[in-house]
Amino acid sequence: MDELKIARINELARKSKGPGLTEEEKKEQAQLRKEYIAAIRMNIRTQLDQISIVEKDGSITNLGEKYGNKERH
Repeated sequence: MDELKIARINELARKSKGPGLTEEEKKEQAQLRKEYIAAIRMNIRTQLDQISIVEKDGSITNLGEKYGNKERH
């Protein structure tokens, strides 16, 4: 998500606390928030897929390879 969209999210949040938002702005805010949450989830998933665990027997298990390819709900 680019900085302009994040700035717009913040602008709409400030406006919603003051004079309020129009219906069009409320829809825009909801869409931007949805995009932001999707970007955060993707970033977290990417980070989690890079985690490797050293097992007790000394072997290394990459969690991304073990769990990353399964279907998500």
